[in-house]
Amino acid sequence: MRNFNDKRPLVSTLDKFVKFVRTEHCFLLFEELGKSDKWLQCLEVFRWMQKQRWYIADNGVYSKLISVMGKKGQTRLAMWLFSEMRNSGCRPDTSVYNALITAHLHSRDKSKALDKALGYFDRMKGMERCRPNIVTYNILLRAFAQARNVDQVNALFKDLDESIVTPDIFTFNGMMDAYGKNGMIMEMESVLSSMKSNQCKPDIITFNLLIDSYGRKQEFDKMEQVFKSLLRSKEKPTLPTFNSMITNYGKARLREKAEFVFQKMTDMGYSPSFITYECLIMMYGFCDCVSLAREIFDGMMASGKEMKASTLNAMLDVYCMNGLPMEADMLFENARNTGVFPDSSTYKLLYKAYTKANMKELLQKLLTHMDRDGIIPSKRFFLDALGVFGSLPTNPESASDHNGLTRLQDTVKT
Repeated sequence: MRNFNDKRPLVSTLDKFVKFVRTEHCFLLFEELGKSDKWLQCLEVFRWMQKQRWYIADNGVYSKLISVMGKKGQTRLAMWLFSEMRNSGCRPDTSVYNALITAHLHSRDKSKALDKALGYFDRMKGMERCRPNIVTYNILLRAFAQARNVDQVNALFKDLDESIVTPDIFTFNGMMDAYGKNGMIMEMESVLSSMKSNQCKPDIITFNLLIDSYGRKQEFDKMEQVFKSLLRSKEKPTLPTFNSMITNYGKARLREKAEFVFQKMTDMGYSPSFITYECLIMMYGFCDCVSLAREIFDGMMASGKEMKASTLNAMLDVYCMNGLPMEADMLFENARNTGVFPDSSTYKLLYKAYTKANMKELLQKLLTHMDRDGIIPSKRFFLDALGVFGSLPTNPESASDHNGLTRLQDTVKT
């Protein structure tokens, strides 16, 4: 992997090391290229593989490629690979169908994707070598729980119960996490009961998702009860356990409770990560303690550790939510001089804040920065900002401001 870089064509490097490269190395390449958003180069590697003497058409290769394309929203390419696989003489198996279902579920039209997924599921049940396994059920159960389709979740769980497949910890955690993130606490607790009746013991993922779900709904008595159960169990809290509690107490403006959790964490010997500090910054922001948030931010800057854009975004968000756009602008300008570089999320949160505060000069300056940095805003980017205008009182002045925003958009397009 060390020998691959952007300066030299990928296929040229593969040709250079052709005597050593095999299928397992290409698998690693697919993984890395997928992570770095270079999914098109995966197809180059695949075509190169097919030309090698050692290449044998294999379900595993197609399954991996379908999975990578699916994660990048390239459903059509995933379908093309599925057809290509069948044309090459490979017979689909359960893992290939699982990858194909997952690929469809990454598409934007969720309703259509869920229908497709169920269609593949029914097809799988009719083929001996493609029978659904626990991974299939887990993918579908989580997807329908995310879609809030309780009836379909129950139907799938009934189907699972009547099959020879046994649910595992991932089955229950996946459904509970999906329900919890949707705020469907009763449904989440129902799955927890099923988990207990199936003699499936909770792991740290279970405890963390319960703590986070109760915290999001500000059901802090239940959240604290789960935390106490975690401390009594064989499992040990992780940093996400504490980070979640700090964040959710902060959103409820329960500063003392959040500070107590942080103290408890350090007393137990845990070292805060940069995410923990970001949670503390946001917590103080929610509690109107901007100076305390800035103290943490400055402390991180003084530590000499590499600062991440997400940490800068947290501090900027604190300024914006507390109605301090000028302070946000000063921090944004100074960040570059200290080696902290913004990302697209930085521009989005500042754009929304400056729009809401009607700071036209700051908006113009921000768009200039975006143009210079090659940040091309999407349609969604502007729709979010226009949503802010929709919430403002209607008057002639605000109408002219809306026209001003349109002109700002035009400057970026040109």
